[in-house]
Amino acid sequence: MAPEVIACEQQYDYSYDARCDVWSLGITAIELGDGDPPLFDMHPVKTLFKIPRNPPPTLLHPEKWCRGFNHFISQCLIKDFEKRPSVTHLLEHPFIKQVHGKDMSLQKQLAELIQEQQQLGSITKTRHERIHTRRPYHVDGADRYSLDDDLVNLEVLDEDTIIHQLQKRYADLQIYTYVGDILIALNPFQNLSIYSPQFSKLYHGVKRSSNPPHIFASADAAYQSMVTFSKDQCIIISGESGAGKTESAHLIVQHLTFLGKANNRALREKILQVNPLVEAFGNACTAINDNSSRFGKYLEMMFTPTGAVMGAKISEYLLEKSRVIKQAVGEKNFHIFYYIYAGLYHQKKLSEYRLPDKKPPRYIDNETGRVMHDIVTKDSYGRQFEAIQHCFRIIGFTDEEVYSVYRILTGILNTGNIEFAAISSQHQTDKSEVPNPEALDNAAALLSIGSEELQEALTSHCVVTRGETIIRTNTVDKAADVRDAMSKALYGRLFSWIVNRINTLLQPDKNICNAGNGMNVGILDIFGFENFTRNSFEQLCINIANEQIQFYFNQHIFALEQMEYQSEGIDAAKVEYEDNRPLLDMFLQKPMGLLSLLDEESRFPQATDLTLVDKFEDNLRCKYFWRPKGVELSFGIQHYAGKVLYDACAFLEKNRDTLPADVVVVLRTSENKLLQQLFSSPLTKTGNLAQARARVTAASRSLPPQLSAGRIKVDTMEVMRHPEETTNMKRQTMASYFRYSLMDLLSKMVVGQPHFIRCIKPNDDREALMFSHERVLLQLQYTGILETVKIRQKGYSHRILFEEFVKRYYYLAFKAHETPLGSRENCLAILEKSKLDNWILGKTKVFLKYYHIEQLNLFLREVIGRVVVMQAYIKGWLGARRYKKVKEKREKSAVTIQSAWRGYEARRKYKEIRNRRTDAAIHIQAAFRGYIVRKNYTRLKTSTVCAADPQLTSSCFTSDFGCEEHWQQTSNLSFPEVPDFLHKQTKKDLDEISASPFIQKYSLEMNDPQSIGQPQSVADHQLSSPLRSHKKGGSENCLEQKLRTPRRRCQQPKMLNSPEDNMYYNQLNGTLEYQGSKRKPRKLGQIKVLDGDDEYYKSLSAIESVPEDDSLLSSPSSSSRGVSFAQS
Repeated sequence: MAPEVIACEQQYDYSYDARCDVWSLGITAIELGDGDPPLFDMHPVKTLFKIPRNPPPTLLHPEKWCRGFNHFISQCLIKDFEKRPSVTHLLEHPFIKQVHGKDMSLQKQLAELIQEQQQLGSITKTRHERIHTRRPYHVDGADRYSLDDDLVNLEVLDEDTIIHQLQKRYADLQIYTYVGDILIALNPFQNLSIYSPQFSKLYHGVKRSSNPPHIFASADAAYQSMVTFSKDQCIIISGESGAGKTESAHLIVQHLTFLGKANNRALREKILQVNPLVEAFGNACTAINDNSSRFGKYLEMMFTPTGAVMGAKISEYLLEKSRVIKQAVGEKNFHIFYYIYAGLYHQKKLSEYRLPDKKPPRYIDNETGRVMHDIVTKDSYGRQFEAIQHCFRIIGFTDEEVYSVYRILTGILNTGNIEFAAISSQHQTDKSEVPNPEALDNAAALLSIGSEELQEALTSHCVVTRGETIIRTNTVDKAADVRDAMSKALYGRLFSWIVNRINTLLQPDKNICNAGNGMNVGILDIFGFENFTRNSFEQLCINIANEQIQFYFNQHIFALEQMEYQSEGIDAAKVEYEDNRPLLDMFLQKPMGLLSLLDEESRFPQATDLTLVDKFEDNLRCKYFWRPKGVELSFGIQHYAGKVLYDACAFLEKNRDTLPADVVVVLRTSENKLLQQLFSSPLTKTGNLAQARARVTAASRSLPPQLSAGRIKVDTMEVMRHPEETTNMKRQTMASYFRYSLMDLLSKMVVGQPHFIRCIKPNDDREALMFSHERVLLQLQYTGILETVKIRQKGYSHRILFEEFVKRYYYLAFKAHETPLGSRENCLAILEKSKLDNWILGKTKVFLKYYHIEQLNLFLREVIGRVVVMQAYIKGWLGARRYKKVKEKREKSAVTIQSAWRGYEARRKYKEIRNRRTDAAIHIQAAFRGYIVRKNYTRLKTSTVCAADPQLTSSCFTSDFGCEEHWQQTSNLSFPEVPDFLHKQTKKDLDEISASPFIQKYSLEMNDPQSIGQPQSVADHQLSSPLRSHKKGGSENCLEQKLRTPRRRCQQPKMLNSPEDNMYYNQLNGTLEYQGSKRKPRKLGQIKVLDGDDEYYKSLSAIESVPEDDSLLSSPSSSSRGVSFAQS
């Protein structure tokens, strides 16, 4: 792999082109020459270390090859890819050009070589004579696990051997080394490309010896223990300042986030952005570390029972607030001040936040005078400001909240520029005032408070005596102290609010998992041990905290283990170690401990720093405390890491951390809601801001007398307390906050199973690949690494009760349905089944080496894996069977639904057809009634004419008898144009409906002689009945028949017996069925009264008739009756 490709995996702004293939060509040439590629016998992870840092590889024996071949390889393996030739240029290389025109000779030589090899037969090649092509990387057990990776494997255990081993590994950029289950991490002081997602995959649920030591392996061990044993874990990172603790914490969070991947990608992004945001507000540049943590941080990552990350919580301890107002020589303020100043400068918003663009504020200025130059010219500050804005946005802060944070930060910077001057009057000579109100107005405007109220709060204070309020003025020094105390309080409470807000935004979702059912992995990143040229109260607190962490390490590694050896009757060699418990008692015990004496002296108003040191000397009579001669305000402590000399100047003032009540009252009147919340919420016992409470308005409460003339309308977060409540000398001090912080931190740590990471600082100059023998040896001595190696080599780091051991590992020797008892015999059966060695059974516990737990977990995971496979097959079979049943049920249901639907659809269509047929019958009936009426009218008219003329009587009878036979003839005489039209129309209609299946069906029925005969006979009978009745009844009956009125309403319709009617009905019915026909039936209610011009009337009028009377035909009574009958 080319160096630029490896660099691109870690540096996202790095790129490469096709010339990386030229590098691969050179590696292939070496493999063809030597039989193996370079670094073939090295682990891939170590290889990725070596390639970017080693010189370009060459042939093992360059002298055995021609000069052109060596030069060709050197050109291919130029590390700077911009100077590396491309493939086109390599084609012009002399080594390649000499091949042109020699194809035949080269083929001949190759054939001879192959023939020679075939004659020699199969010869086993040595490792360096064998050519490997496309072989997967495989290492044997001996090659996979190097004994150098774990110091416990050393045969000789002394300081020189351990130092030599660490130095050798550090020179190879192997910065991680195991001491049993403890990880030693040396700070490389450079970026290493070993933390990409590809490396995270290598250290995911694998055996520890499968890969070189890595911090990802420690994170994976904690994660796997949490998931396997359902128990909280704690990763403790310790070391000096500048040893790399903060970066190690970043990497652990990164890997744990990778291991606990959840569906909520936004949550993972939020957790990864927590550390950069908190460190921007809590880290600063010191004399020995450019990114030193100035607070203690305990990050708890919360996981579901299945191992998916579901939230996070931060606990912060002992922020170094004094850094806001003053920094030592060569040090800087918190990072966020420089980031925001540079960001606002590049955004042209300095004037909006009342910041100068020439001279920096007093709080961030230093002796070099280059602060503004660095802010303007350094791109890193601007990029960090953009990164902080990105963190705010990703985590979930609103724009209003971020704007309020920026205003408070810039308000702090402007507050530091407020200067005071002494004024004298007739009665007072110690009064102070603000000569230049510009900085005061700027600070008041940014904090959204009145400038007059702020000035009064800074230059005076209230004292309550016997129920009376007395206003006293402050001196210049006192006013400056109040100003600085206000700035420290603003920053400290703002930092606590940011942490609380992050915890609120990252709290677990109750819909995913109940927080009580989840598990935690805690990560402790606390300030390292410090020993500066001048050490003050902050260094004392930091070093006491590190003493407590060292004590916890000693108790867990040495004391508890050796106590259990004695109680369980185990014969194990006792390991001597340096116990720092007496030193901790000197600090923390009551009432004669150092912190208790400090609190006691702080309660005396007349106490000074000198009296404090005297009290220390009088009461702390032990070997760990001494007072140097010739220096009054100084004392020394013999810490576990060495002697430290402390300057007691301002110890009492820093411990009191007094914030006047007048300042609190003024800040509560701010129009900035965030600022109101900061000074309305109480502080916890650890000195942090409590969670925000419900909003309470106190506009009705009056302000103190000196503020009553100013802002009358006040909207605060809670009821204002009386000033005497906040000036009580019995309130909490910084020492009490520190004591409670240690208690809270230890209570979180002891809950989980600890995993230790010891960070070592290889040199004080922060130079890469520089190993200081003396500095490393000193750190190994006071951290007890040599003793740790001995106890890990000879002792048993894991002690498990019989019941718990059987419950945890009974799968390895018993069946799943069995419930073995937690007895010694069952434990022995499990251990023998697992084929472990070097274990011991005590009275009630199993004593195991540090590597036994990993082996047992792998065996258990393998067994459970087989069970999971069986369960998967059974569940698959059950699921397939269940699916088959459901599928059959669904098919039956579908058939039932389809059957019901088809029945419904058939009934609906039948109803439509029946309605259409009824409408057609009504149309036919109406037409037929019209025809009957007209025929009767014609006969009546003919009879009337015959009655008037006796000569025509005989002809009338004759015509009556032959009316049916001569109907067609009479119709032709009356309407000569009808036959042509009827012929054409009938032919056209028959042609249009002849293709209808319905008509074809009826046509087949009509063609049947049996089906046709009966209707025809009935028709003949109907037509011949008038003739017979006339013969019997004579002319009276004939006249009565002709005068017969049409059928009344509600009478039954007549049958259509004539052939013409039958034909017309069939034709009309076919027209209704066949939608393509041009003939369309009339709707009910739109039946037209037949007259002489009606086509149907003309077609049926076969006898000669006289013109109809328009007055009679115009009456729609008969038609209406027919329609009404049909409707009824």
